[in-house]
Amino acid sequence: MQDLTWRPLAREDAKASADLLNAMETADEIGENYTAEDTLQELIDPYADLERASLAAFDGDVMVGYMKIRFKPSADESHRVFLDGGVHPGYRRRGIGGALVDAGVAAAKAVHASHHPNSKLLVDVNRPERIAGLAELVRSRGFLPVRYFQRMEHVFDSVAGPAIPDGLSVEPWSERNDEEFREVRNEAYRDYWGAAPMPADLWRNKITNQTFQPETSFLLRDDATGAAVGMLVTLWWEADTEATGVRDAHFMVVGTLREYRRRGVAGALIGHALRAAADQGYDRASLNVDSADPAGAFGVFEKAGFVPAMRYVRWALEVRRK
Repeated sequence: MQDLTWRPLAREDAKASADLLNAMETADEIGENYTAEDTLQELIDPYADLERASLAAFDGDVMVGYMKIRFKPSADESHRVFLDGGVHPGYRRRGIGGALVDAGVAAAKAVHASHHPNSKLLVDVNRPERIAGLAELVRSRGFLPVRYFQRMEHVFDSVAGPAIPDGLSVEPWSERNDEEFREVRNEAYRDYWGAAPMPADLWRNKITNQTFQPETSFLLRDDATGAAVGMLVTLWWEADTEATGVRDAHFMVVGTLREYRRRGVAGALIGHALRAAADQGYDRASLNVDSADPAGAFGVFEKAGFVPAMRYVRWALEVRRK
């Protein structure tokens, strides 16, 4: 570690970040491939304070490890800060990962004190459980598993599903209804574990970026009231298709208002999106779901033809006030 250069991340590191993440994918095989444009979106996240809350290790011009903190735009009793990071396969087992986790926890405390000092601080790490050595590393720093998420996939050998119920209509995304998409997402996710309202700047950064697929993103509207009551947003990563040959429609956000749940509405919206994706030349659809989701989303997706493909673990460290 003595021969490495350590400094905060910068926007100019997009290419080096993509190279590191793609090198990690060769060892971890978690299905995440990146272009420099993808990693730039992460670096310009409005809730990532790169100067105070990121750190990267370089061997010459090669980035061999990094960590980055993303804080929440709002918090109530708890403020869940996300710690993201990784180490190049050729540089693992040298203490770099431990140094990055320690730096990440310290950075989380700093940004928490600036933005939500009256809330309880929780530092979260959300990664696939198959990554070798990760569980041992985070456990050694006091992190505990608190939640499990499942990546599910639907291969388009056949696509079926219920029609949109009478009294509801579906429309594709447009600039005109973009704000309604965001409003439905925020209202639908109010009772989702760990979720927080997504402000407009974060919506633009995480959703309507270069991976956004508007022709496969849909809004559900109540014909009687004209109100938007459900939404589904699709993203597509060009780097994944280039690496695997599979064109995957990732249903990044799926939500319906509480009063419309358990009426077949979500299943019909998903079925509509699946048929649209198949017609547009995608090979499969994917999504991530909370295994303990109170709205029963896992069952809805299973009924729509999705099957479990990979499990993620949410690790959390509660940082107590002194």
